[in-house]
Amino acid sequence: MKIQIIGYSGSGKSTLARKLGEITDIPVLHLDNTHFYGDWQERTVEEQAQIVRDFMAANDSWIIDGNYTSVATERFDMTDMTVFMDFNRWHCFFSAYRRARKYRNTNRPDLPCPDKFDRSFRRWILWDSRKKKFRQKVLRNLNATNGAKIVLKNRRQVDKFLTEFEQSFEK
Repeated sequence: MKIQIIGYSGSGKSTLARKLGEITDIPVLHLDNTHFYGDWQERTVEEQAQIVRDFMAANDSWIIDGNYTSVATERFDMTDMTVFMDFNRWHCFFSAYRRARKYRNTNRPDLPCPDKFDRSFRRWILWDSRKKKFRQKVLRNLNATNGAKIVLKNRRQVDKFLTEFEQSFEK
């Protein structure tokens, strides 16, 4: 099984990926981990793509969380399921704020850098990532996938999806 999770920052992509990984025992790759290293240093798109391709080649099944639409785009063609976390901006903003407080001065499990909630990230969550161009890119990638397309708009839908997924996976 190959699962891609996309969506807005703060929507819970990494949390969902981790939970699906626990249910299925399938390896998870967080694209923030391939993009950033050290103290918010960024890898090139080519370096990121190679990490993602190596991960996909090493695993028959995988879960990848994150957008990074120009990194190893073939992953969208390979998925059996793509989940789009289409949460409202204020939910994402407050989730990211709570997460930053929880991991203040420490690294999150899905990010190799100390978490932060600075002005540019707040702007990204509330405005820049909500521009029509960004949404169109995400929807283009969602529509390019071969497998099931799931759109989740709130926590209740995520909980229902996880319950149904776990029940179907156990069968």
